[in-house]
Amino acid sequence: MRDKKVHQLIVAETKRQREGMELIPSENYVSRDVLTALGSVFTNKYSEGYPGKRYYGGQDFTDPLEQLAIDRAKQIFGCKHANVQPHSGAPANIAVYHAWLEPGDTVLGMDLSHGGHLTHGHPVTTMAKLYRFVRYGMKDIETGEIDYDKMLEVAKKEKPKIILAGFSAYPRELDYSKFREIADAVDAVLMADIAHIAGLIAGGILKNPFEFGFDVVTTTTHKTLRGPRGGMIMSSAAAGNPLKKPQKTKDNLATLIDREVFPGFQGGPHMNNVAAKAVALGEAMTPEFRVYAKQVVDNAKCLADELMKKGFKLITNGTDNHLMLIDVNKSFGINGKQAEEVLDKIGLTVNKNAIPDDTLPPFSPSGIRLGTPAVTTRGMKEKEMVQVAEWIHKAVLNRNDESVIKTLSEEVKQFCVNYPLPSDQ
Repeated sequence: MRDKKVHQLIVAETKRQREGMELIPSENYVSRDVLTALGSVFTNKYSEGYPGKRYYGGQDFTDPLEQLAIDRAKQIFGCKHANVQPHSGAPANIAVYHAWLEPGDTVLGMDLSHGGHLTHGHPVTTMAKLYRFVRYGMKDIETGEIDYDKMLEVAKKEKPKIILAGFSAYPRELDYSKFREIADAVDAVLMADIAHIAGLIAGGILKNPFEFGFDVVTTTTHKTLRGPRGGMIMSSAAAGNPLKKPQKTKDNLATLIDREVFPGFQGGPHMNNVAAKAVALGEAMTPEFRVYAKQVVDNAKCLADELMKKGFKLITNGTDNHLMLIDVNKSFGINGKQAEEVLDKIGLTVNKNAIPDDTLPPFSPSGIRLGTPAVTTRGMKEKEMVQVAEWIHKAVLNRNDESVIKTLSEEVKQFCVNYPLPSDQ
């Protein structure tokens, strides 16, 4: 690379990733093939529109490329339509909102402090200024059980146009059949945001919302799916011609969404990103990926158990998926920011995170969030999770002892270099 400054930063980041351990549950490592596609000449091409319906010429290879990504998504998730153009998960959710809602309409989504995502209607977001968001949460924080009776009560009172199942910090599996019943009771569009667990669904480890009659499912293409950073929207009904505006019915929802993605919300898709999505989806269709998805959950359960043995208070007392949420304030009298910083010093990357009904401020919350997708990609299994729990415990206990922290940092570094990044293989 001729740009020495950028090259130096890339080299430094590669070294950081090799010598440290990524435990943030929304992050992962992509394969060399995904990186190659992401850096391909498809980055040079504008492709406004959809396969067979483009506004520019020269689409000989973009059309079959995008159709390949679409077909793979449909096969993996069992849906009738997929839009692979959204640049990320937030724009994907926003496109669905705009497709179905009018300003002031109501959406029922998970409370942020109980595990929901900003795009599910947090007051700081622009969407919260356009639409009205009401919330559901856990009935019992010790088990993670959602209060479905309260959700039904709220739905009947507030008449939401969309009911949204999804999360960014919820360690259990949702009861999609309950969501279907509640949506039917108020004739709402049923939407799932599976950004965090798409790979676990693709690997057959967690349940697929489409099997419970969901109308639309959004996801990112990174996280557990191990693709490039991007988004995707899938629908249970096939799409019509996006150049013709259809009536606003559930049968036409996919077409309405397509029109919101382009030309409503985005211009030309990033075709290099679509290429990388196609590669990742192809990888997700292999037997090896199913083994990977199972190991992610096995590792998470093992790590959760080991941490609880050492006195860490886990929200819902364990996990059913890839992530865990820890109340470090209750466990060890520190806030999430302090825990994040000391773990960063020894090469274990986690993120500070609010816990349900947190009394501490957002930038110094009570909890940390961590998960196992990335370390599993590097080949780590249950034995390694026992060691990770030991390092986390020692770092938190000795957070003010620089000599101990330095020793732990060297141990982590020497450990991690034995587990190469996919791009090194």
